[in-house]
Amino acid sequence: MANALTALRLLLVVPFAFFMAHGDVRSAVFALAAWVVALITDFLDGPVARRRGTVTAWSGTFDHTTDFLFVTSGLFAGAFRGVFPWILPILIVAAFSQYVIDSCWIHRQTKLRGSKLGRYNGMLYFVPPCVEIFVRLGARWLRPLLTILVWMLVLSTLVSMGQRLMLSRLPEHLPTRSPEK
Repeated sequence: MANALTALRLLLVVPFAFFMAHGDVRSAVFALAAWVVALITDFLDGPVARRRGTVTAWSGTFDHTTDFLFVTSGLFAGAFRGVFPWILPILIVAAFSQYVIDSCWIHRQTKLRGSKLGRYNGMLYFVPPCVEIFVRLGARWLRPLLTILVWMLVLSTLVSMGQRLMLSRLPEHLPTRSPEK
């Protein structure tokens, strides 16, 4: 059931990108509908998997990959229209690639190795497309806030990538320091 919810979100990737690529109000309404369904399925798939005991490394990777595809498709489509800087979706692609490479190839884990900042970024990446939709629907006063949010996400994505790079270079078995007496 949880994977079915994630699959539904995956099926929304192309329509969401299509509606984000068009600047009209009608497309904004359809983009918002896709975004709401995606957000609901994202909130539900984890609790459903935990309740049914179907949490696996594969299902977690499927969920993260689907979120990544959904968000970046909308951000790239918005960048195509000139409402987002290209650097944000490009950095998200780089950060997700680093996340997978670090987890699967460097640390040889079946489960993706998350970070606190990466988790917050992952959640916040859903916000710019939604805010841009509301701007198209008439809330133009949100435009300056959207600009600030997008550039904060660019910065936090760079910081997150830097943290992951530094942590991936540390030896796995560092001696622990005992507290000074």
